[in-house]
Amino acid sequence: QVQLVESGGGLVQAGGSLRLSCAASRRTFSGYAMGWFRQAPGKEREFVAAISWSGGTTSYADSAKGRFTISRDNAKNTVYLQMNSLNPEDTAVYYCAADLSVATMRSYQGSWGQGTQVTVSS
Repeated sequence: QVQLVESGGGLVQAGGSLRLSCAASRRTFSGYAMGWFRQAPGKEREFVAAISWSGGTTSYADSAKGRFTISRDNAKNTVYLQMNSLNPEDTAVYYCAADLSVATMRSYQGSWGQGTQVTVSS
């Protein structure tokens, strides 16, 4: 099973930026599509973005399009989420996940790491 560790969260003012990182512990990282999800207080966890193992295919939730960019560095076994123009509605715990493809990522039902907290103040 792929072990994932998220980092990079924090407190930022509205309009600011953050870059989240997710490090994998297994060499097979490069064989998986990677994704980011988030869960706000009192809400269900939701899909944010996904990227294929080659990096050639990406997918974003409507709320992330134009503001967030997902990328990966297979040499470092790490996936990133660059978040710009943040607003208070982006406040949530952000989690990463590994799955077979970008297409299956939105219905991911596997295990989760500890996540990283992102708080956007108004």
